[in-house]
Amino acid sequence: MNTPQFSVVTSIFTLGGLIGALSAGPSCNKYGRLLTMRATTISFILGSAIETFAIDIPMLCFGRLISGLGCGAAIVVVPIYIAETAPPKEKGLFGAFTQISICLGILVTQLLGYFLSKGNLWRIILAVAGVIGLLQLVGLTLVPESPKWLAEHRSPQHARHILQKIRGHKADVDAEVKAWNIDATEDDISEEEALLSAPAGSHPAPNPKAATQSMSIWDAFIHPEYRPAIIAVVAVMSTQQLTGINSIVMYSVSLLTSLLPTTASLLIVAVSALNVVGTAVCAPLPDKIGRKPCILLSIAGMGTCSVLLALGLLFGIKILAAVATLVFVASFAFGLGPVPFILANELVGPEAVGATQSAGLAANWIATLLVSQFFPIVDKALGGQGKVYFIFAGFAAVLGSFIAYWVPETKGKSGMEEVWGKRVARERIE
Repeated sequence: MNTPQFSVVTSIFTLGGLIGALSAGPSCNKYGRLLTMRATTISFILGSAIETFAIDIPMLCFGRLISGLGCGAAIVVVPIYIAETAPPKEKGLFGAFTQISICLGILVTQLLGYFLSKGNLWRIILAVAGVIGLLQLVGLTLVPESPKWLAEHRSPQHARHILQKIRGHKADVDAEVKAWNIDATEDDISEEEALLSAPAGSHPAPNPKAATQSMSIWDAFIHPEYRPAIIAVVAVMSTQQLTGINSIVMYSVSLLTSLLPTTASLLIVAVSALNVVGTAVCAPLPDKIGRKPCILLSIAGMGTCSVLLALGLLFGIKILAAVATLVFVASFAFGLGPVPFILANELVGPEAVGATQSAGLAANWIATLLVSQFFPIVDKALGGQGKVYFIFAGFAAVLGSFIAYWVPETKGKSGMEEVWGKRVARERIE
């Protein structure tokens, strides 16, 4: 395919991701986290099948669009599900698994591409995604619905029962149930006995006493109590991309080939491997030192490495460019990679978490599209040699300063009232 066709095939996935991210918040609030996750896996399977057997560019684009829809939706609902089922003191650790999985997927894809990018073997790479989606769909038949969502939209008593099964029969779940701010003792004994034998992934009928209407992104934004959280999540999610991580992931081979002609391809594989290892090793840190310090230290490291990478490329200092690339990725893995995905659930109440996460991930996809489309154009306009990384360093300085001012710490805090340092009336929309 020619360059314009390649550009369309590449960018249409991002378009699908944006649409999926915008629709996933309302969907996971209305139909549940589990059902929405199952729907995303169907999108993965269908999209992969269409791509694998594509006979022309339009068919390949359609498959990419379907896959993008699933990816965009999954990146919204999965972090919400993890945050609502993870132990309260280890939400940062479990939340990091979203980013670990993304990094692992990138690494596996690059390894497959390194060995299979010849002839028609590229179809195998696309088929692998469908197989993974099928396995995930089977696995999702074995997991329960989010207890927090059940408490809000179905039966509080059933939610407590599911939470007890997740934590273990001897665990004390009273504090977590109390944090839901919903009376979990209103259901009668006959309902409780019926629920005890219900399958883990089943949904009781809607309970008018517990159910709340989900908020749209616009509803949350115009609400004075949720607007600060929307701004905070959008800022952090945009910063994740506007500091330049995807310029490394997508373009490091072409960027470094002139400087490291024989090792550029292997360096990008090493970068992806480092991203996986770094994210896994640093996963406990948000629970130890806090979410906000991890994000700010990460941005500082990436901004510094952007300057060093620009200087290394500009003056042809090979070792400086290589080390700056690796430390840049390590800095990303430290905080800005995993932490943004857990913030939405900790900054707002359950009635607005879907809208907040959708808004943040929509901003993330838009920023991804901007970087992927305009990075090579800006780099060429500046004469190449890595000067564009001075711009990324500038973004890191400006956005990092805003986050330091605006975004509150959420570690060890149980609700939006405590997070924002003021009492907030949790208004439910009737």
